[in-house]
Amino acid sequence: MNRIVTPGGTIGVLGSGQLGRMMALAARRMGYRVHTLSPGTDTPTGQVADVEIAAAYDDLDAIRTFARAVDVVTFEFENVSVDAADAAAEVVPVRPSGSALHITQQRAREKAFLADRGFPVPPFQRVRSLDELAVALGVIGLPAIVKTAAFGYDGKGQHRISTIEQAERTWALVGHQEAIVEQVVDFASEISVVAARGLDGAMVDYGAIENRHVNHILDLSVAPARVPEPVAANAAVLARRILEELSYIGVLCVEFFVTKDHGLLVNEIAPRPHNSGHLTIEACATSQFEQQVRAVCGLALGSTAQPRPAAMVNLLGDVWRNGEPDWDAALSIPGAALHLYGKGAPRAGRKMGHITVVAGTAEEAAERALEARAVL
Repeated sequence: MNRIVTPGGTIGVLGSGQLGRMMALAARRMGYRVHTLSPGTDTPTGQVADVEIAAAYDDLDAIRTFARAVDVVTFEFENVSVDAADAAAEVVPVRPSGSALHITQQRAREKAFLADRGFPVPPFQRVRSLDELAVALGVIGLPAIVKTAAFGYDGKGQHRISTIEQAERTWALVGHQEAIVEQVVDFASEISVVAARGLDGAMVDYGAIENRHVNHILDLSVAPARVPEPVAANAAVLARRILEELSYIGVLCVEFFVTKDHGLLVNEIAPRPHNSGHLTIEACATSQFEQQVRAVCGLALGSTAQPRPAAMVNLLGDVWRNGEPDWDAALSIPGAALHLYGKGAPRAGRKMGHITVVAGTAEEAAERALEARAVL
């Protein structure tokens, strides 16, 4: 269904976290109504949506009822079942499609999809038993990373294995479920490319964004990435190729390892707006969230022009460990923009918000963003 949903229409969002919240804010500014469905209530998305439905993602009757009240359905995160996507698609367009979701929500399928089409990925093996894990470690070599095939983000379900004796314990840690074994990459840096493809096949991207992780959780993003221009350009080309291969409609992020010889390896695909793209709200002519609205509604994609460098730091629950953060001090940093997600109790490692700074250089933006967080 190639139906265009014009402003005044209603967007249905499966999922209700901070990504849905920021997309809903962009959508409502453009004149759309937003409905969200998730098992929770008073959620980050629900707080700013027109309608919040509390239902399980495997309640297909609830999904169909939800879809009847909207004009298009999209996803706020990738761990919604394909059955739910298919149930919604019986009623209204679902963008991106359930088939794209099916590939990108499961690491083994995603890696096979990329490798089969010639995209550069780290050497990997798919395993379904302890015996297969032992064989895979012999092929890949040690040390290696064992990752659960399903339900992994922010480092969840990932375990480094350094000796064959650790295999049995590692297999227990991944829950005796399908996994991939991946070669440890001695990378120079990590970058991502947030890109979008419209209903008409047009594509845009935000260029390479440089990322730093702490404990597998994104800590700092800087745009443009401080990598050689050919590396950034190649990353954008690969991201667009992935959009085409998936026949994807919407915003997608491709995460890359940059090797020490300036090569690129695709690490993961996120079929949605991405944490590293949050800085586009302040930095770019069209944010990744407005871009998602435009794409899934079938409108023309917006400009991704970025007049000045920007940096973003995540605010985890750890920031609250000594009480209420000093917001005044953080906002006294020139250019600091605060985003809080409306979540309840802060917990260590829980993403509660972010701060973005736009500045004259990437280095200055990064320094100010880190300073703004430090004074909290």
